[in-house]
Amino acid sequence: MSSNRNNDQACAEYFKSQKIYQRCFRELWKKWRSYGKPAGRITLKHASDEERRAVGGITGKVFYEEDIHFTFAEFEQGLQKTRFAPVDIKKVLEEYFGEELVTKQDQKKEARKQKENFLKDIRDAFREKSEAESVASEWIEQMLSMKKYGYQILIREFEKDPDQAGVLAEYVGNSLEKLCGISNTEECPLAVFAAEISGNPHYFDRETTAGMLLVRGICCIRRREVPENAYQWRELMETEGIIPDNVSSLLHVYGLRLKKGAAWHPAYEAFCEAGEPCVITMENMKGITEVQPLGKKVFIVENEMVFSYLIDNLPDKNCTLLCTSGQLRFVAQKLLSLVLEAELDVYYSGDIDPDGMGIADRLWQKFGDKIHLWRMSPEDYEKSISGEHIEEKGLTKLLHIHHPLLKKTAEYVKQKQLSGYQENILKELLADMAKADERS
Repeated sequence: MSSNRNNDQACAEYFKSQKIYQRCFRELWKKWRSYGKPAGRITLKHASDEERRAVGGITGKVFYEEDIHFTFAEFEQGLQKTRFAPVDIKKVLEEYFGEELVTKQDQKKEARKQKENFLKDIRDAFREKSEAESVASEWIEQMLSMKKYGYQILIREFEKDPDQAGVLAEYVGNSLEKLCGISNTEECPLAVFAAEISGNPHYFDRETTAGMLLVRGICCIRRREVPENAYQWRELMETEGIIPDNVSSLLHVYGLRLKKGAAWHPAYEAFCEAGEPCVITMENMKGITEVQPLGKKVFIVENEMVFSYLIDNLPDKNCTLLCTSGQLRFVAQKLLSLVLEAELDVYYSGDIDPDGMGIADRLWQKFGDKIHLWRMSPEDYEKSISGEHIEEKGLTKLLHIHHPLLKKTAEYVKQKQLSGYQENILKELLADMAKADERS
């Protein structure tokens, strides 16, 4: 045995002393890592005369081309005919490079084992801490068995820094345990909840790694689907008694009465009587059970400037107008649900570009035909068209439009490749609201 080892060592030392074999041995190393045996075809591009002669001397082949080709097996068989024979090619390679030769398959197996052990250690730690059945350990168990509920997120963090990944899993697991101990009637601001768990009030914000992992943990223990948007995320958190920021989610409103408990809220009564717009946040929506517009129709626009123009120029202020400021935030969707409960006609108008049409389409998909699209037809597009070009990335968004009318408009937009804006049809929007005022 020692004799063979000496052969392997002597063989490796010889080839290390011959620099001309460096590229060849690097390729042999790669092939063994891939196959775990002397297999595979090796190519040395732009080989020098010395390389061709050196490799040819081992393989018994004569190379004339600049790029030379030979198999690992041919090289290994050639070594067995040298003065170093018999040799173990794996041992020769390990002696040559000074490190253990491990195949990619073995590395992957070891990596999988490390990941499993990491998750098992966390699961067992949660089990030891809890006398009753631990929801945190159940979450880890589901990640282990199903590779879901945040598995990819946590493993990605483990590959970066195992210690920090362990802390992350501990904080999220502790959060799940705490949530299961909170009464449904209790409410806790998200920032306060995060600070109590981690010391960082922003730790569980929606876009953070911890925030995304917490959501998946909740979905695991509650058997729910992962939220697809901010509205669903807020809904999920509020179901758990965790209240996200209630101030930044806001909506501009004109001419809408809000009832709190059994009485109409005096603040919004005052705004209606004064004919002034106001801002409503999620904090303001607490306890609101009913809404009542001025007039029989509710109009919604996307743009703040359009909102201001329409209010300032309406001859009769007996109307209701909302402004979403782009994407519908949670407060807008909650308020809109109350408007629709009152069986009111709702008219929505947005920019006729990929993003504006996408917002309108998603609004229709959520609330159905109770939402009437306002000034977003192909004819309206022709009037609202601007000189701003839509890039290819924007045009692809139009492929996902579902509303029948918007699909027709999308075809025109794809042809023109120009954005249409509400600011270009202000007079038409104003006339529509004025007519509605007259009829109400």
